[in-house]
Amino acid sequence: MESSIVNNIFSVSSESFNQVAAAVFEFQYQHNPVYRQWCNLLGREDNSITETAPRYPERIPFLPISFFKSHTVTTTLFEPMQIFESSGTTQTINSRHLVKDTAIYRESFIKAFEMFYGPITDWCIIGLLPSYLERQHSSLVMMVDAMIRISGHPSSGFYLYDFEKLKETLEKTEAANQKTLLIGVTFGLLDFAEQFTMQLQHTIIMETGGMKGRKKELTRQEIHGFLKKKLGVKEIHSEYGMTELLSQAYSLGEGRFQCPPWMKVMVRDEEDPLLVRVSGKGVLNIIDLANIYSCAFIATEDVGIVHEDGSFEVWGRLDNSDIRGCSLLVI
Repeated sequence: MESSIVNNIFSVSSESFNQVAAAVFEFQYQHNPVYRQWCNLLGREDNSITETAPRYPERIPFLPISFFKSHTVTTTLFEPMQIFESSGTTQTINSRHLVKDTAIYRESFIKAFEMFYGPITDWCIIGLLPSYLERQHSSLVMMVDAMIRISGHPSSGFYLYDFEKLKETLEKTEAANQKTLLIGVTFGLLDFAEQFTMQLQHTIIMETGGMKGRKKELTRQEIHGFLKKKLGVKEIHSEYGMTELLSQAYSLGEGRFQCPPWMKVMVRDEEDPLLVRVSGKGVLNIIDLANIYSCAFIATEDVGIVHEDGSFEVWGRLDNSDIRGCSLLVI
């Protein structure tokens, strides 16, 4: 069963998604003690879900994302090949994602990127991720580092704070009509754009989020408007990912994200976190089938909207004071 599920993850289609998700649920219920305990506390044992999951995946229990801070969330017993950790301060508890096989993560981010942007080898990949490069165990750094290596372009690479060199590199790739991806943490892109005004015609600017108190809070519209004006691009692209996932969604503009076929976003009611719908406004739940060896069914703390076509927008994040009806969260 396990090998057949793994083999089906990246060949899943919209027609087969629910069936594969049901198989993943059954596998994780049997082999993930934390997730099984959560399901049982909700009164949703394996036999009560498996029959309905192929038609109604929203009925599968979603594990609160905070469990990655307090529990070891693994499906089957294994020695992790990699441990991803979220960013934070010395006062916060970081999420930890134990990854059994980094080849699954690699296949996920390569296939997803190329689905939306074409072969990585066509691109010059530039990473502007100073805060991430300064800490270990970042899934984003692993992803961008692999893309830099795959691209093979001589100007591909990471940049810390040398914005003058970054400007020169972009001028060189622009002059060569070279397709370039500048993927950066939000505050890094803003810092660069404050220093330099450019007219980029062959470069995509992709922000990954991340202000972390470095600047006053700005809305997405304010951030994207400033970057478009300063860098001369028509749209700002975005990547949506997190430590607890092994897949990413992408926005090609206007903050509307699309998922690869093995990832689906749903929405739960803010007042009743057990009420999950396939579309509408509320708090986002994510099915990430690539999370076969941790938990594929994650209840995030991001607020937004899921459209009827499956695309979604992120409006912000719940404060702890905003989470209602979640007394079951403490186990």
